[in-house]
Amino acid sequence: MTLKLLLAGVLAWQVAVPPLTEARPEFPAFLSQLKEQALAKGVSAATVEAALTGLEPLEVVIERDRTQAETVLTIDQYLQRRLTPRFVRTAREQAKTHRRLLTEVSTKYGPPASLLVAVWGMESNFGRFTGTRPVVQALATLAWDGRRGAFFTGELLNALEIVDKGYIELDEMKGSWAGAMGQTQFMPSSYLAHAQDFDGDGRRDIWNGLPDVFASIANYMKAYGWTKGHAWGREVRLPAGGADRLVEKVGLRQSGCRASRELTLAVPLQQWQQMGVRTVTGTALPKVDRVASLLRAGKKHYLVYSNYDVLLGYNCAHAYALAVGLLSDRIGN
Repeated sequence: MTLKLLLAGVLAWQVAVPPLTEARPEFPAFLSQLKEQALAKGVSAATVEAALTGLEPLEVVIERDRTQAETVLTIDQYLQRRLTPRFVRTAREQAKTHRRLLTEVSTKYGPPASLLVAVWGMESNFGRFTGTRPVVQALATLAWDGRRGAFFTGELLNALEIVDKGYIELDEMKGSWAGAMGQTQFMPSSYLAHAQDFDGDGRRDIWNGLPDVFASIANYMKAYGWTKGHAWGREVRLPAGGADRLVEKVGLRQSGCRASRELTLAVPLQQWQQMGVRTVTGTALPKVDRVASLLRAGKKHYLVYSNYDVLLGYNCAHAYALAVGLLSDRIGN
């Protein structure tokens, strides 16, 4: 998913978005414009009329978008609440139940089975939550509201294309208030780019088909550069002077998403070794030819590799990426 929602509970403040001051068209007039855009993109007239005729804006979606009040949680608190013994136990049970399918998917795409289960668990609680909002109606509402009109208009046109191609029935296309869909919580653009028909039934069913769900997650990770056989990172022990001294020596990244810019530049593991960084048990770092960045995460510190950037590509929040990585480790092989 090229854009994922920020995790509830990991922001350090409450986001209050002021109302728009620019005039917006009446919703029926806006729908007429959308119909023209969809037809120009090649969506069939039948799909356009079925999806957009008589549609009404969802006020609850506008409220959610304009005022996103988040519970204040540190990364440590988030991980403690999310990675409970019960949740980890369920993840292991699901990995065992679907071992054969997961092995087939992992063999084809590269990311390990444990990672696929971890993402699946974090995104949909192992398929229990896929969203309840009609995706087309939610996206049309957000596109009309205008705060991020261009983005949501594009996602709406993508959603209509998905319906038009027969991947999902219109009334079955449900998701979050912002349009993230299915057990993978893909935005429509991510669906079109990465969703897979692993079971070969002609539909890329991320709502109900576990073969397609696992393969779509794996394909997304592969597309973002997951390196097979490599770890995402490891917890480490820092020398006297702590993280600030190391950050001053190495420097922070200057590009990427916000979470990415909170990481140091990636330097060879042996350079971290020379600066006094050790494993949590106090032993030397592995003598492998890899570069790593330092992540400060609450009371703990991690050296993270390029695979961690792939996790941030799924959702640019350290709480999310760490939860997925740690859960994957606890699931094991």
